[in-house]
Amino acid sequence: MPRILGVDIPKDKKINISLRYLYGIGPVNALTVLESVDIDPDKKAKDLSDEEIARLTSHIQSTYRIEGELKREITQNIRRLIDIGCYRGTRHRRGLPVRGQRTRCNSRSRKGPRPRVGGIKKK
Repeated sequence: MPRILGVDIPKDKKINISLRYLYGIGPVNALTVLESVDIDPDKKAKDLSDEEIARLTSHIQSTYRIEGELKREITQNIRRLIDIGCYRGTRHRRGLPVRGQRTRCNSRSRKGPRPRVGGIKKK
């Protein structure tokens, strides 16, 4: 498996699909990266030479925030919202949907399992 910035990417997939395994690189960014370093997007990841992998790595590192750095930035942004006490921060703190979704009948993945009422009666 080729290794790019500490992440093993699948070797049997096309390189434009394999690059998406890096956190922070999606479909559009993958094609943009490959276009800027002159690599064919239909090429398999196992067919890349060491020089092409080095070019890819250096371009991604200099242009994009990915993996740990991006996750850290997102966490800091959420922490800032919670600290200043804004509406979005309180929604994050309470574990409720942040972007205006209704909560009366949906959002079970955000709120967790339903609290059970009743229970087993003792005899």
